[in-house]
Amino acid sequence: MHQTWNGRFFPRFNTGSRARIPARRRWAFVLALSATLSACTPSPDFDLILRGGLLYDGLGGDPYVADVGVSADRIAEIGDLSGRSAAVEWDASGLAVGPGFINMLSWSTVSLLLDGRSQGELRQGVTLQVMGEGTSMGPWNEAQIAEFGERSGVEVDVDWTTLGEYLESLERRGVATNVASFVGATTVRIHELGYEDRPPAAEELERMQELVRTAMGEGAMGVGTSLIYAPAFYASTEELIALSAAAAETGGRYITHMRSEGGQLLEGVEEVLRIAREAGIGVEIYHLKASGSENWPKMEEVIRRIEAARASGIDITADMYTYTAGATGLNAVMPPWAQEGGHDAWMSNLRDPIIRARVEKEIAGKPVGWENLLYDSGGAENVLLVGFRNPDLRPLVGRTLAEVAADRGTSPEATAIDLVVEDDSRVDTVFFMMSEENVRRQIALPWVSFGSDAASMSAEGGFLESSTHPRAYGNFARLLGKYVRDEEVISLQEAVRRLTSLPAENLSLRCRGRVTPGYFADLVVFDPDTVQDHATFAEPHQYSTGVQEVWVNGGHVLSGGEPTGARTGRVVRGPGWTGWAGQEPTC
Repeated sequence: MHQTWNGRFFPRFNTGSRARIPARRRWAFVLALSATLSACTPSPDFDLILRGGLLYDGLGGDPYVADVGVSADRIAEIGDLSGRSAAVEWDASGLAVGPGFINMLSWSTVSLLLDGRSQGELRQGVTLQVMGEGTSMGPWNEAQIAEFGERSGVEVDVDWTTLGEYLESLERRGVATNVASFVGATTVRIHELGYEDRPPAAEELERMQELVRTAMGEGAMGVGTSLIYAPAFYASTEELIALSAAAAETGGRYITHMRSEGGQLLEGVEEVLRIAREAGIGVEIYHLKASGSENWPKMEEVIRRIEAARASGIDITADMYTYTAGATGLNAVMPPWAQEGGHDAWMSNLRDPIIRARVEKEIAGKPVGWENLLYDSGGAENVLLVGFRNPDLRPLVGRTLAEVAADRGTSPEATAIDLVVEDDSRVDTVFFMMSEENVRRQIALPWVSFGSDAASMSAEGGFLESSTHPRAYGNFARLLGKYVRDEEVISLQEAVRRLTSLPAENLSLRCRGRVTPGYFADLVVFDPDTVQDHATFAEPHQYSTGVQEVWVNGGHVLSGGEPTGARTGRVVRGPGWTGWAGQEPTC
C-alpha cells in the first residue's frame, strides 16, 4: 500500500498502536523524506528536445538527422541526444527542423497592436517581423500622434513617442513573434518639415540626423525609405545620404523602396549605389522588381549592376515577395505634387476642378519624373480594389478599377479620384505589374531574401472587413511549396538560408538565424511535402498549411498548426542599441 503526497508515492509506515509518533514529527519526517527522494531524482537535461528531425541549420548546407536540445531561450546542444532527457520531448522524425523565418518587410505595425498572435505569419514559420518601409511608429511629435489617431481607423492607446518605445510597447502587450524596425526617413522628415515639398534647412537636417541617431541607439536596424510616395518623394539624394551616414555611425543599414521600379528603374538602382558609397553604408532594395511590361527586360541589367557592385566591395542585397502583383493605394497613381501638404490638402486639391483636371490628365499620360502604378499595370483592368474605410464602398472590394469605371460611366482616371475622395483615404489596391519569369529569376539570386510587404492578420473579426493581397497569408509558404518543391527553382536548404541566416547577417543580428548551440531558440518544424499557400486574390484570408510547430525564444507559440496563446516574442535590436552596456549576447 502507498499513499500520495504532492504527486509522489511514499511507503505507509506501521508505527504500531503503543508508540505512535506525534503528528508534527510525522509530518516533519514525511517532508524530509520527500526532499531526499526529490534530490535523488535527476533533473531533465533540457527544457525541450526535438528528436529525429531533418535539420536545416540555416547555413545552406545539406540537411542531416539530429536532435536539438533547448534550455530556457537558447539552443543548448545538437546531435544524438538519445541518452538525454527533457521536460518536453517532441518527435520531429520525417519533418524539417530549421531556424524561424525572418520577414524582411512586414507591415504589421498596427495589426500587432490589435492581435499579437500574428497568425498569418506564424502559421508560415515566421518568427521575426522587420518593419519600417519609409515610415515607422516613431519618432512622433504631437501632430503625428494626432494624425495616427485620426487616420489609422483603430482605437489604440498610444503609449509611445519614439520608435524604441513603440517596440517595447508591443512586447509588453504580448506578441507571438519577435519584432524589429528600421526608422523611417519619411517619419523623420515629417517630424521636422511636415508635408512640405522643400529641402530641409541646415539646422533641420541636423535635427533629422539626431533623430536617426536616437533611433539607432534604441535598436533600429537602420534607415528605411519609400521614395515613390509623398512626402518621401520630396527628399533629395543628398538628404538621404546625410540620414544614412548618421545610421552608418553605429552599423545601421539603408533599405529602400527605390525612387522608381519602372521607367527609371536603372536610375533608381544607381541612386541606391551612390548612397552606399557616399554614406559608407550597407544597402538593401525592398521588393526587387521591374514594374510594367516595357520594363521587364531591364531586370537583367539591374542584376548585372548589383552583382558588379557586390564584386567591387559594396554591401548591397535585396528582398522580394513571390507574386507578380504588388499592393499599395491609389495615391500611387497620382502625381506627388498634388499630395503636398498631407492628406487633407490632397483631398482639397482633388475637389478643386482646375487641379483635378490637371491630375486626371497626368494620370492618363506617361509619367515623367514620378511613378504611376496605373500606367505600369498596363490598364485599369489590372488594378484590383481591396480595401475601403467607407462602408458604403465596401461592396466594390474584389472588383477592378475598370469594372467600377464602366459601371459609373466615368474614365478610370476620374474614377480613381472619385473613390479616393469618397473614401477619404488612399484606397487599398492591388496592381498586377510584374512578370513570372522575373519572379523566378529573382528567387534564384543568392543575395535575395524575402518579405511579405503586408500586415500579419487573422482570418477572423475585423480583418475580414477588407480584402488584402494574398502575400499576407502565403508569401513564405508559396516560396517553399510552389518555387522550391514544385518548380525546383532553388533547393530547400538554400531557401531556408535565405529565410534565416542571410537576412540575419544583413541586419547584423546577434545569435539569430541559425540552428546552432548558443543561438536563440527560434525554431520551426514543417513538412516540406505538404507546406502550401492557399490565399488567392479572390479569397486572400486563408491560412497556409504545412508548418506544424514553432518556438520563439524557446516558447511554444504554434502547436499542431494552431496558436498556443503563448506570446514570447521580443524586441530584436540592431547593432547601435545603447542598452547592451557592454553585455552583448554571445553565442
